[in-house]
Amino acid sequence: MSICVRPQRCEGVLRLKRWRFCGIFVYGIETFPFIPKMEERSFQMGKDLRGRNIGKGISQRKDGWYQARFINKNGKRVSKLFEDVSQAKKWITLSRLEDEDDSGTAPEYRMTVDEWFSYWMKTFKQDLSPNTKRNYRERYFTNVKPYIGDMLLADVKAMHCQQILNEMQVSYATSTVYQTYICMGTMFKCALQNDLITKHPLDAVVFKGAKMKKPIRCLTIEEQRLFLEQADKNSNAKQFRLLLQTGLRTGELIGLTWDNFDRVNRILTVDKSLEYRHERGYWRAAPPKTVAGYRKIPLTEEAYNILMSLYEKKDTRKEAPALDQVLTFTDAITGLQREVRMKDLIFVNFRTGEPTKNSTYDTNLYKICDKAGIRPFCMHALRHTFATRCIERGVNPKSLQKILGHAHLSTTMDTYVHVTDDSLEVAMRIFEAV
Repeated sequence: MSICVRPQRCEGVLRLKRWRFCGIFVYGIETFPFIPKMEERSFQMGKDLRGRNIGKGISQRKDGWYQARFINKNGKRVSKLFEDVSQAKKWITLSRLEDEDDSGTAPEYRMTVDEWFSYWMKTFKQDLSPNTKRNYRERYFTNVKPYIGDMLLADVKAMHCQQILNEMQVSYATSTVYQTYICMGTMFKCALQNDLITKHPLDAVVFKGAKMKKPIRCLTIEEQRLFLEQADKNSNAKQFRLLLQTGLRTGELIGLTWDNFDRVNRILTVDKSLEYRHERGYWRAAPPKTVAGYRKIPLTEEAYNILMSLYEKKDTRKEAPALDQVLTFTDAITGLQREVRMKDLIFVNFRTGEPTKNSTYDTNLYKICDKAGIRPFCMHALRHTFATRCIERGVNPKSLQKILGHAHLSTTMDTYVHVTDDSLEVAMRIFEAV
C-alpha cells in the first residue's frame, strides 16, 4: 500500500511507503517532483530551421516536418507531425479548444465571438506591442462586442459587420473606423485559417475607408529650415534635432538611457520605449514596437554632439523625485524582465527635472510651427522627414529599413518615404538634362 500526500507548502509530492524486510514491515517517506497542472506548463514559442517564430507548441524538425504538441488538461502530452506549418497551426488550435470543453460539440458550433476574441488575443497576438494590443481591445470592446460579442462565431455574416462600420462612420473619424475594420478583419481571418468559419464575413463588406490612407505629413527642405530656426529657441531643440538625425520614434527617444549611447564607437542602441499614460497618471516602459525595432544606429556628427553635450552636464542637471522610480518591462527577444532606472534617462526637462511627456512635445511643436509660419505637424512627422531626406540623398532603402527598425522593406518605402515637390522638380531637371 502507498499513500500520496501533497503538503500545502511543498514543491514535490511525499509518498508514504512500506517495505517488507526479513518479515518486518518498515515504513518510510520518499519524494518525487510535483507535475504542475496544464495551465502551469506551456511550450515556448517554436522556431523553424531558419530561426523564425512559428507559434507556441510548434517546431520544425531537421527532416523538415513540423511537430505540434501541447499538454492537455489531464497532464498528457499530445503531439502530431505535419508537412505544412499552416496545418500544424490549425490542428493545435482546434485540439486545444476541444480539450478545454467536454461538450462534444465542435468548437465552431459553440464558440462565441467574445470567446474567440479572448483566445485569439491570448494565443496569436502575444508578440504585439502594448499600444497595438490596447488599440485592438479598445476597438473590440467599444464598437464590436455590443453588436456581435454574444453571437456564435459561425453565425456572423457580412451584414452584421457592415452595420458596425456604417454606424461608426456617423460619429467616428475615418481612421478609427478603419482600426475597427482591421481588428475584425484580422480576427476573422485567423478564424478562417483555423477552420472555425467557412467564409470571411468582411469579404462582402463595402468600406471605402479601407482603401484610403491619411496623408502623412513630411517637411519640405524649406519647411525644415524654417522649423529649425524657431526650434533652436525652444528648450526641446536637442530632441527635435536628434529625431531629424536618427528617425527615432517619440517613445524610443524618451526611453533612451546612458547605456544606449556608445561614446567610443558613436552608436546609439534602441532597445526600449517609454510613454506617459495620462488616463492613469504613470510612466510605462515597453520593448520597441517590433522585434526589428531593436537596432543600432550609427550617429551623425550632429547627433553625436547633441548627446555629448547632454552627457557632460548629466551630473549637474535638475532631478525631481519622479526619477527615483524603477520601471520594469518584458524584453521581447529574451522574454526576461528588464529594469529601467529613470535617473539614467538621457532627456530630462531642465525646469521640472522630469522626463518630458509625449503630449508636451506635440504642444511645443504646434507653437513652433505657428511662429515659423508653417502648417502644424506632430512628432512622428520628424521621423517621416528623416526617412524622406535619406531617400532624397541616395541612402540605400534596405539600410534605411534597418535604421528605422522596420520588419519589412515595403513599410519603409510605402509608408514612411514621401516624394516631395522639391525632389520631383530635381527629377525632371535630371530627365531634361539627359
